[in-house]
Amino acid sequence: MDLLRLATAGSVDDGKSTLIGRLLYDSKSIFEDQLESIETTSANRGDEHTNLALLTDGLRAEREQGITIDVAHRYFATPERKFIIADTPGHIQYTRNMVTGASTADLAIILIDARIGIQEQSRRHSYIANLLQIPHFVLAINKMDLVGYSEDVFRQIKADYTEFAGRLDVHDLTFVPISALHGDNVVNRSANMDWYQGATLMHHLEEVYIASDRNMVDVRFPVQYVLRPQSTEHHDYRGYAGTVTGGVLRAGDEVMVLPSGLTTRIAKIETADGPVADAVSPMAVTVLLEDDIDVSRGDMICRVNNQPTVTQDLEAMVCWMSDSTQLRQGAKLAIKHTTRWARAVVKELRYRLDINTSHRDESVDHLALNDIGRVRLRTTQPILADEYSRNRYTGSFILVDEATNVTVAAGMIVDPT
Repeated sequence: MDLLRLATAGSVDDGKSTLIGRLLYDSKSIFEDQLESIETTSANRGDEHTNLALLTDGLRAEREQGITIDVAHRYFATPERKFIIADTPGHIQYTRNMVTGASTADLAIILIDARIGIQEQSRRHSYIANLLQIPHFVLAINKMDLVGYSEDVFRQIKADYTEFAGRLDVHDLTFVPISALHGDNVVNRSANMDWYQGATLMHHLEEVYIASDRNMVDVRFPVQYVLRPQSTEHHDYRGYAGTVTGGVLRAGDEVMVLPSGLTTRIAKIETADGPVADAVSPMAVTVLLEDDIDVSRGDMICRVNNQPTVTQDLEAMVCWMSDSTQLRQGAKLAIKHTTRWARAVVKELRYRLDINTSHRDESVDHLALNDIGRVRLRTTQPILADEYSRNRYTGSFILVDEATNVTVAAGMIVDPT
């Protein structure tokens, strides 16, 4: 079975946590003691129904305020597919949490409250999901029970969002009317909305095609660890462990190691389950090479005629995540790109992006918490990078404050030159 990573997004109180709870409950993916626990908690709180949002809102502050603060991950499977769900916060104060939770998602579920329609945070989270190059969007129009399961309400919100999405680069957009509280069109079809002839949310999640989303052309293998067993039996063994982040690796292929530029061939590819003939993203493998050349952590194995850009200058969009510091021109930070660490200086702050209006404010001199802007960085060591639009793994990085070891920004490379 393949794995689908998905993230919820949308405004506060649109029902993201309740929807995930309903998916888990109706697909029989929670244990009896978990259900008993949330039933007891719901009764003690005086809730009219069993509050399925409690399955993901585990922090005391979340339960007291009725909002999601931190990203909660839940894992479940059906006979068709395995899933990892990231329940991300809707409040503007926790935009950085939404960015981290959605950064690896294959699909984004944007929730809309049918009573209210599209809100500022709905647009903001849609823009961020698009900036993160999430290839599949599902607009789940929730709380249809509170508008009498009206087809007209559904069609109006669908038209409004379609007009807004025209300004984004969304290639796959699906609309599903649901009631997460009562389970309409979540896992089971709704008898209350017989006018809707599309798939349920769960059926769509099981069937959405994601294999073509991966970059199968550009071979990228960042070396994470060099394996040198210190034993007599394996005295001449040298393997390079890591995760394939693009393309297809095959035994016998001619490859190049960057940044040295040395060439060799793949002798063997091993996994935890034994040797394989080839490896694709996102497999974790160990690669053995025919020649004994110098390869270290942070190096990258690629094709001879298809290489990432080796550069010390990066143009990137960054989301600033620190509430104690600001990003200013001249700031010096550590940068982690794939498995390589370096230091970086902010050479230029181009602009801050107003996500609600798409306006570029070029007069700003800093980025504060949750701001998104375009910067130019200079690194102390070469970075082996692609555009984020081409490869989400080799096109992304994080910035770390070396004094506190806190991750202060996430970046998406626009131009690695």
